Amino acid sequence: MNGQAAPRYTRIVDELRRRIETGELTPGDRVPSTREITRQWGVAMATATKVLTELRRQGLVRAVPGVGTVVEPGVRPGRAKRPERPERAAHPERPAPAHRPPAAARRGSTADQTLTLERIVEVATAVADVEGLAASSMRRVAAELEVATMSLYRHVADKDALLLEMMDSVFRRWSFPEEPPEGWRERLELVARMLWEMCRRHPWLAPTLSVTRPQMVAGALPFSEWTLMALDGLGLDPSTAFTAHLTLFNYVRGTAVNVEMETEAEALSGLDAEEWMAGQEPALHAILATDRFPRLRHLATTGYDFDLDGLFEFGLQRLLDGLAVLFEEVARTAAPGYPYG
Repeated sequence: MNGQAAPRYTRIVDELRRRIETGELTPGDRVPSTREITRQWGVAMATATKVLTELRRQGLVRAVPGVGTVVEPGVRPGRAKRPERPERAAHPERPAPAHRPPAAARRGSTADQTLTLERIVEVATAVADVEGLAASSMRRVAAELEVATMSLYRHVADKDALLLEMMDSVFRRWSFPEEPPEGWRERLELVARMLWEMCRRHPWLAPTLSVTRPQMVAGALPFSEWTLMALDGLGLDPSTAFTAHLTLFNYVRGTAVNVEMETEAEALSGLDAEEWMAGQEPALHAILATDRFPRLRHLATTGYDFDLDGLFEFGLQRLLDGLAVLFEEVARTAAPGYPYG
């Protein structure tokens, strides 16, 4: 490993740590959010998440509900805590405890009395967006809200019920224009891109959505209604129209599943997709050194710029091309005198 550059996330951690140690960021100041980190340093969301997780582990920052991630009140310029205390290094499997008030203080706080379902869903969604759905446990959400875990159960039955509320809240944040585009294709493009952007912002969403056992999420119904409306007047029977709707939905969902997979892989490895691919190049070139795969070897030589958004858009257009053929066939078979013309 000697001579290799440090993972990108550690360089960002060092930079933010420097700002804290020099007083450029003072106690209580907000540090860049995950989205700001992705914009400033050009890294993926998982890398930005790993940055803030490491800063929290080092005791430099804390998450404040409704505010964001801020510099810890106890951190002073030039006196920031050093990472990896000897006693913790001896137990690498034991995670650093989350910074929070004592349990008794949390239970006795007025936060329990002002807790709402909307606030619970907001915090649970924020945690899942950054750290994945598994991190958004009832205990973790309660800790972020600084309330007793049992306080949450007065508003939501369990984690499954909370997930449904999260899904519903995410869908309800989006709305369709009052004046829809003219053509069926433009209308389907609009709904598909809205779903894609939604899954991009909430990587946990696509894997939780089910086609075979659809959840009763009222906020998602306008998306189905919009799609079926776009297919009105094209000669499809209701069953075929709904199948077309499911096909479009499942295409978006199936492609978006890769967002969460990449987020998790990057968080575990500390490498974004580009860095990971760079590490695979020697093995790939060794496999392609023979004449068995000349086309793949040519592609590896010339390079391929993988872009998930581009992949989504390419597939969307081809799917819509296929639907156009279907609609033309339906119109042709419905013409007077068919098949004799």
